Amino acid sequence: MSAIRRPFHTLLVANRGEIAVRIMRTARRLGLATVAVYSEADRHSPHVAAADRAVCIGAAAPRESYLNIAAILDAARRSGADAVHPGYGFLAENAEFAEAVVAAGLVFVGPPAQAIRAMGNKAEAKRLMLAADMPCVPGYQGTAQDDATLLAQAGQIGYPLMVKAAAGGGGRGMRLVRDAAGLPAALASARSEAETAFGSGELILERAVIAPRHVEIQVFADTHDHAIHLGERDCSVQRRHQKVIEEAPSPAVGPALRARMGDAAVRAARAIGYVGAGTMEFLLDADGNFYFMEMNTRLQVEHAVTEAITGFDLVEWQLRVAAGEPLPVTQDEVQLNGHAIEVRLTAEDVPAGFLPQGGPLLRWRPPVPGRDVRVDHALEEGGAIPTHYDSMVAKLVAHGADREEARRKLLRAVEDCVLLGVPSNQSFLADCLASPAFAGNDVHTGFVEAHMQAALQPTVPAPHVAASAALVAAGVLDGGSQPAALARTASSIALDAAGQSWQASLHAGSDGWHVSLRECDGDAPAETCVVRVLRADPQAGTALVECDGVAYPLVFAADKHALHLFQAGRAWKFQRHDPRRRRDAGAADGLLQAPLTARIVAVHVAEGERVAAGQPLVVLEAMKMEHIIAAPFAGVVAELAARTGGQASAGALLARVEADADKETA
Repeated sequence: MSAIRRPFHTLLVANRGEIAVRIMRTARRLGLATVAVYSEADRHSPHVAAADRAVCIGAAAPRESYLNIAAILDAARRSGADAVHPGYGFLAENAEFAEAVVAAGLVFVGPPAQAIRAMGNKAEAKRLMLAADMPCVPGYQGTAQDDATLLAQAGQIGYPLMVKAAAGGGGRGMRLVRDAAGLPAALASARSEAETAFGSGELILERAVIAPRHVEIQVFADTHDHAIHLGERDCSVQRRHQKVIEEAPSPAVGPALRARMGDAAVRAARAIGYVGAGTMEFLLDADGNFYFMEMNTRLQVEHAVTEAITGFDLVEWQLRVAAGEPLPVTQDEVQLNGHAIEVRLTAEDVPAGFLPQGGPLLRWRPPVPGRDVRVDHALEEGGAIPTHYDSMVAKLVAHGADREEARRKLLRAVEDCVLLGVPSNQSFLADCLASPAFAGNDVHTGFVEAHMQAALQPTVPAPHVAASAALVAAGVLDGGSQPAALARTASSIALDAAGQSWQASLHAGSDGWHVSLRECDGDAPAETCVVRVLRADPQAGTALVECDGVAYPLVFAADKHALHLFQAGRAWKFQRHDPRRRRDAGAADGLLQAPLTARIVAVHVAEGERVAAGQPLVVLEAMKMEHIIAAPFAGVVAELAARTGGQASAGALLARVEADADKETA
């Protein structure tokens, strides 16, 4: 490959959110001007403000903006950009986009289109890797895609097996199938989600490797025939086949295995004429055998942990390689120092099955900079988290001399991070990092299922948290920090949180607020505590509250529906208790509501149609995921409000199912 110098001066980042801000930070340090593109939903996003200039490229829906190649190229022309960085997601692994950028006379900060095309389809990538003697998981990656062929091939592969979308990644279009009976539904579901996410319903089948580690190798190549690897990352802690925690180096990989995996990854990159940053992903079994899964032909979300242990800026390398410069180091000069761990902070309702959520961002307080902690985000207090895009809103990375030091620093950073307004996985991340299994390196791709089931359930707030919420709800912190702010008579307020309801009685005394908490639906004796407000700033939503002699920092905010409170490393949502609102209302009564604001991509039934229990009725799409709304029991669709192509707000009625008479009698 002949090296061509292609210096450029203005970089357009064809992405949004934290990765756009992160790329611009390095570009600015290198003296490059930056251009942001944004959808109508992102007009006020921090990544727009971070750029030297910005261009609106369309409506909120990704296909009308961030996936619109013509609009992005027009933005480059109008802004004077001469290079394009795709970030990750959206068009980052789209060969047609890479070709269009180059055809427009611009520098594409990524691999050649032919390399993206070769690795962008899992089926083709596996065929290429098998031809190159790369160890691969046994499976089927043929062109015949009819259900009969896939069912026959599955029988030869054996169960359990994985159904995977041939295009794209991120766990979308991926299903674990434990027996033949579950395969037809898995094929239909995976194909539908893959078509929505990637525009292709092509599937592959692979034998499921039980309890493996997910280990990936970071490779880098330039146009001067140099290719190296930067060690491995362990991405085994996952939910819905999507990464939650990543670390480098892998605790399961020693120098000899690292050299073997690294050599295999570099050979494969050379074989396809790769240029730039890429990642070879492998499954690693307990015996040290590794199997190729796929190659990501882009920068990874978790590149920050590699940067932490190598000291290299991988975005800088991408920009220099794209300009025709050689890699700055050789393989022998790569040193791995210490340990780094990253967590992905997502706007998701964990007890609801990691259901993505959007909405107003009432409070955002990242951890204090320093202490070897890095926070990549594009959040702004008072802004909003759109429902049109991925649910990841920030990354927190900690570096330490060893794994335990990195774990402790990251746990503290997660506990110090405040995000109020939408549900998040913050407390789940803290529970994972604090778990004895994670600390003891008992980690594999089934980690969450094996060790974190308790963390998937709603956690009832402790009495001091409920007491603090009662003070906020009663207006104590808005009216003043001392008991004299209210009349010295009892005040009563009822609150719900995490499925629990309390009647809180507040009485102002000379030593503070005397708070009595009684469960609304139980006969347990009331719990009492004395609360003093040591310091309060209502405008900032902060306070220092002492409960029975122990002081807790507190952050709070309110919207028209609820009170949001952060205390002791966790976020809580409190609502005024309504005794008319049954806890088991909703699906149990046949009322099917949208769990989040989403687009209605399919309606599978008609009003008056008889349905079976568990039958899919409506399919929603939001934050790059499909959500199937199924019948809670057998019956008749008595009311159908959902319409294909429409938009459903969170809590909106989609359908109502009337139960069969025998169920009602029972």
